[in-house]
Amino acid sequence: MINKLHYISQGANPKEHLENIQQACQSGAELVQLRLKNLSDKKILKAAEEAREITNHYQTRLIINDHYKIGKAIKADGIHLGLTDTNPIIARKELYSWQIIGGTANTLQNCQQRIEEKVDYIGLGPFRFTNTKDNLSPVLGKEGYLTILEELKNNTPIIAIGGITLEDIPELLTTGIHGIAISGEITRDFNKINQIHQLLKTGSSQEQHYKFD
Repeated sequence: MINKLHYISQGANPKEHLENIQQACQSGAELVQLRLKNLSDKKILKAAEEAREITNHYQTRLIINDHYKIGKAIKADGIHLGLTDTNPIIARKELYSWQIIGGTANTLQNCQQRIEEKVDYIGLGPFRFTNTKDNLSPVLGKEGYLTILEELKNNTPIIAIGGITLEDIPELLTTGIHGIAISGEITRDFNKINQIHQLLKTGSSQEQHYKFD
């Protein structure tokens, strides 16, 4: 079962990423992805170990971006691979059988490739322009998702990603996507996690809910 809401970590450094993951978990996130770029494997491993401690405490699923060997080492719930990262088929041979693999896609052809690679879910985007990613692919918008999902006719869960706000979610859900991945909108206000769960009709376990005064 692939969660419908993925929080992608943000921050200027590993400490900020971990603080934001903690906030997300406290606010009811059921899955978070640790996304660290341009750092040594040693620093990413250290941050991943701390992220695993935090997510274990809240019984939140943890996905590691790109670094599948680190994902295996810390027993993350899964990994997410970009189009220029390790091929999911290769990663699958290395990982535990229960670990999930997500793959990025920007086009219909990318999605078909990901399906052939037997990923567990596809992160398809960007929905709109976003500053969180360099070398952004052409934006899809609602029509892009409609067109791709109509062509695909496949059961692999599609997670929309890229500059998505709270207001976009009802319209996006009409395209047939499985769920959404959000970074900036949640990092700016972690209380939105509860509202997003309501829009996605997903229940977060009650013990994960904290009210902030």
